[in-house]
Amino acid sequence: MSLSLGVHVGQQNMSMNEMRTLWRKLDSSGVDWISTWDHFYEAPPKNGTEPHFEALATLGALAAETTNARIGCLVFYIGYRNPAMLAKAATTLDHITGGRFELGIGAGWHIWEATAYGYAFPDIGTRLDMLDEAAYLIRQLLTEERTTFNGKHYQTVDASCLPQPVQSHLPIWIGGVGEKRTLKIVADRADGWNAAYLPPDEFARVNQVLNHWCEEENRDPKSIKRAANIMFNLGMDEDDVKRQRKLIAADWGEMAERISGGALLCTPDRAVERIMEYRDAGADEINIALRAPWHAEALDAYLTDVMPTVRRAAH
Repeated sequence: MSLSLGVHVGQQNMSMNEMRTLWRKLDSSGVDWISTWDHFYEAPPKNGTEPHFEALATLGALAAETTNARIGCLVFYIGYRNPAMLAKAATTLDHITGGRFELGIGAGWHIWEATAYGYAFPDIGTRLDMLDEAAYLIRQLLTEERTTFNGKHYQTVDASCLPQPVQSHLPIWIGGVGEKRTLKIVADRADGWNAAYLPPDEFARVNQVLNHWCEEENRDPKSIKRAANIMFNLGMDEDDVKRQRKLIAADWGEMAERISGGALLCTPDRAVERIMEYRDAGADEINIALRAPWHAEALDAYLTDVMPTVRRAAH
């Protein structure tokens, strides 16, 4: 089975020029995927004290700076943008990239930034209802000549979305690991599922829950791609790895143990084995998540040594 290797770049603590340089480096190094995340404040939350760029505008620059990698956002919080507007943005980005854009959406979690910016952040059940409606509506807008939709949360009246995307079927990803609702929505609506910072054994377990929902919804499980985001905490030696572990603890506090379980927290000679554990757990795509500042030498080792070795092992 082929394996997509991508990079999930948090657009924080970097200048735009630094980020553009990074994107070009990743694209020329042969990564399969480059994504942003959708936040107004930094993640993990620090009360808006770190520089951070908005996702949709950032994606326009990412689209123009790259020529090879597929690009997207993992994932847009559906409460920040009307889904009809998001469909229009998706087709625009697909044209900028020549057919390399893929749309990720989710129910959100960063209540602190939503409150700070004046956005409603309803209960999780309501947000999942919004996600379900949005995924359906966006697909209609991307494929139908006209869309009239009268949902509880969203409405359109004879809406067109022209030009249509370059791709005949622009992929929609849904992120999240909620087993009762989120994964059902994935089985009903999505082309891909993204899970962040799960250890391989937990990814495998949740992946089987998604397969169950596919059976319930009469969906071929093989028709849904599966992606794992893993934190990039690669160290060049064991002392480096110890420093990375301390950084996770400082950044994530009570969540540090969970985040460490879904991290590439090892030396390069162990990284291939770690990534293949995710492949064996059912991941088609594995994205390292970069938060500045990162270990530059370790990233180079990943791109030039680890990534080619993984690709050879995966074939």
